Amino acid sequence: MRETMRTPFFWLATFALVLAIAVELASSSMIPGAVSAQIDAGNPGWGIRYLAILDFLLLYTVVTMGLGILLPRAIVGRVQGIVALVLSFFGCLGTIVLAFLALAMLILMISLLVAVPFGTIAYMAAWGHFPAGEAEATLGLIMFLKLAFCVLLLLAEQRFLQNKGLVVLTGMSLVLTWVIAFLVGFPPFFLVSITDVLGALVIAIIGIVWLVLLLIGSIVGVVKAIRSAA
Repeated sequence: MRETMRTPFFWLATFALVLAIAVELASSSMIPGAVSAQIDAGNPGWGIRYLAILDFLLLYTVVTMGLGILLPRAIVGRVQGIVALVLSFFGCLGTIVLAFLALAMLILMISLLVAVPFGTIAYMAAWGHFPAGEAEATLGLIMFLKLAFCVLLLLAEQRFLQNKGLVVLTGMSLVLTWVIAFLVGFPPFFLVSITDVLGALVIAIIGIVWLVLLLIGSIVGVVKAIRSAA
């Protein structure tokens, strides 16, 4: 693959993905308080920020392939297992925390909404007005950058399609971006805050599953490397 790789397109694809993650994180701080105040125009919601969980995994996969282009495969193979083990372990712990934060917020919102009348009033005051227009515009930019990433990666080397993990992770990233846009744009305005957090929770759960699989694979790889070295 190294001989046929169009390297400029590869690095442009990586840059597009980095920009997408930057937009996701720049929408607000990554971990809002579990009892945060009213979501204002500068905070499009949880779903956009949680998309960065899967996109960081996608970026890790792409960077690993890039290092395989720049460095000898033997060196990359030795280091990759240890790096994957550390990143997947701490990433899994962090994503579990994010999942519980989203679950706590979801329970709080639903509990207030159904606690008529005072709880409902409190919910409407805090989360009854969601900046859907700004969120949809942000998601549109993110989707554009992700599609640019896909096109540039294929221009760099069509054989990337043979990497099943990369294809599945890219597909999930695109689909979940669309799902968050749907959850922001379709429900009644007073329910958007709830559906947005629900989408974030789903993303966190998928991220946990993927990180656990990566952790198991990295443990197996490290064990095999130790046995071969011995």
